[in-house]
Amino acid sequence: MEQCAIQDCLQKNSFNEDKCQAQIDALYECCNAFYQERGDQASTVSCPKANLLRLKMKQRAQAAK
Repeated sequence: MEQCAIQDCLQKNSFNEDKCQAQIDALYECCNAFYQERGDQASTVSCPKANLLRLKMKQRAQAAK
């Protein structure tokens, strides 16, 4: 459902990702939990691959500092 929240936010904000950071973070947290539960080889269309997800989460955390 997080991907729907992101799409809604992006549409409401003229596709400006900066205004949808909370929704993107929620999706990444959900995806991280998915991989922790099912393993890094699990697959879903809603989430980036596990290694890419962790890289994106690390980059977002560093940018927030």
